[in-house]
Amino acid sequence: MSETPAVFTEQDHAVRMDRAAREAAVVGLAGLLATPGPDLMWLCGYRPAAATEHLTLLVLTADSEPRLLVPASERPDAEEAPGAVRISAWKDGQDPYAAAAGLLRPHGRYGVSDSTWALHLLGLQEALPLTTYRPLSTALPLLRVIKDEHEVARLAAAGAAADATYDDILSVRFAGRRETDVAADLDRLLREHGHSRVDFTVVGSGPDGADPHHRTGERAIAVGDMVVLAFGGLQDGYGSRTARTAHVGEPTAEERRVHEVVQDAQQAAFEAMRPDVPCRDIGRAARAVITDAGYGDRADPRTGHGIGVTTHEPPDLTEAEDLPLLPGMCFAVGAGIHLPGRFGVRVEDVVTCTETGGRRLNRAPREMAIVT
Repeated sequence: MSETPAVFTEQDHAVRMDRAAREAAVVGLAGLLATPGPDLMWLCGYRPAAATEHLTLLVLTADSEPRLLVPASERPDAEEAPGAVRISAWKDGQDPYAAAAGLLRPHGRYGVSDSTWALHLLGLQEALPLTTYRPLSTALPLLRVIKDEHEVARLAAAGAAADATYDDILSVRFAGRRETDVAADLDRLLREHGHSRVDFTVVGSGPDGADPHHRTGERAIAVGDMVVLAFGGLQDGYGSRTARTAHVGEPTAEERRVHEVVQDAQQAAFEAMRPDVPCRDIGRAARAVITDAGYGDRADPRTGHGIGVTTHEPPDLTEAEDLPLLPGMCFAVGAGIHLPGRFGVRVEDVVTCTETGGRRLNRAPREMAIVT
């Protein structure tokens, strides 16, 4: 179990909400609306006990204090949130959208959380028919991209838990068990090491590992199989993503060679991570190693993407993304080769960009592991 991370303070959340409101104004929005989900939690620290049809809405604008509209029954919980906001409550029998309308401009254009229920967005539009809305993923795609030191520490703690999970999984029996059995072990171990949520546990054995989009199945793992292990989730509100490749019994020379190429490619991507380097160059660095080794047409289609309060955030490390890296950005950075009908290899870590280059937040060995 990892140490309890530092608590986010009222000031931490105040800085986030102020910056979000200012950035919304810069792109021509009247404000930002956050509903239950990662945006609301990141901005003001409030996570309702359950996501229901009852409207909960954080309203941020550049010219007024933060306002949080909640059901009256949930007001005591909202008042415990670390972010300082002015709380308004609507009661049973009251129209929550009429209550929300009093906090918005009748002709305003707002950025709204991607996780907002259609029920609520349609209710707001009916109450204020001249308002318009844009999803935050397109209006402010980089809102949560730069992590402060406490956020990086949480990502590092989640990474340490994933590392411990990987260390433990190497001790379980693989041969003769189904992929789903090993995936269940990964799920259990992630939770034992502190994860509150497991987002994925992918186990791709033998030819299944050759599919970069494989979903863990009922295939029985056999001696001689290469086994791709990819897993991650949330711990203390921040994500982990790890991929490693093991072999059941002794690998062939070719299997060792392919793994070495992938390991070198992932290392090249890591070494390319420096401030001001375009995101696309990270993927180019990995692909160059794989292409030079003769496997260019078998490389993973994407090198990685951002990670934070969810396990997949912008920006992507793809050829289409020319955004320059900045200190505080955190990414899942990986490389892979997939040989159809035969086997696959993938290695992935979470990496943060610092003033001087990349820093790995995973420490688990990247060499091929031999399992039984």
